[in-house]
Amino acid sequence: MKRFSLALLILAALASPLAVGAPQEEKPRQVKWKITGQLEEACSCDAACPCWFGSKPTKATCGGNQVIFIQKGNYGNIKLDGLAVANYAQSPENQTMMDSFGKWNFSTNYIDEKANAEQRKALEAIAAVVLPSNNSSKNFKTVSAPITRKIEGKDHIITIGNVATFTGHLVEGGLGGSSKITNPPGADPLHHQYAQGKTTKMTYNDSDQNWDWQDSNYMLGTFTLDSDQYTKFVAGLAQKMAKKEKTESAEKK
Repeated sequence: MKRFSLALLILAALASPLAVGAPQEEKPRQVKWKITGQLEEACSCDAACPCWFGSKPTKATCGGNQVIFIQKGNYGNIKLDGLAVANYAQSPENQTMMDSFGKWNFSTNYIDEKANAEQRKALEAIAAVVLPSNNSSKNFKTVSAPITRKIEGKDHIITIGNVATFTGHLVEGGLGGSSKITNPPGADPLHHQYAQGKTTKMTYNDSDQNWDWQDSNYMLGTFTLDSDQYTKFVAGLAQKMAKKEKTESAEKK
């Protein structure tokens, strides 16, 4: 099962903390971390992105990003306040999001250039758990870049170096206020709830891509995440998928 494999990959990431110089015979300890902030996300799908509901993208592929702005955070004793980390990725053609893990056409992490060497490693470790990130994809890389956000009225303008920018705004719900999606089928702790919106414009020129889209999917979320939360989430996900796999195998007999 693709999602079961995903759970195993994240469990492996959770068990791979910063352990510079640790003796090989020692069992690596899991570094505790916690981050609070906002998620800015956009993709090529029409709003709302069907990938979070186990459906195929509205275009042949879903190309998009997840950008995490950390207001307050730590990875062990390493402070992460005011830093950001992002991932850009694209699913294979006619694949659901869960079927795409480990098979992305490309996956690129962007680490805030303000981070020092220790903070960069910490952000890379958290990204490996929270973002689509590597997950065994062949076309994966990590680069350093300035990651900025500017809010002008209803518009949120996110820029990553000179390779990416998108502007998003929330859409109004039918009964007023913002339109919110809670606990979609594909939810992880980062996406337990998010406000729905649309992009005004989205461009990306890196990783052999040349995106230029308008009126596509945009999402805004607020989060408080920690290592214990993800350990429980992934363990529960693995148990659930193992049970489902066993049931499906029994039905085939």
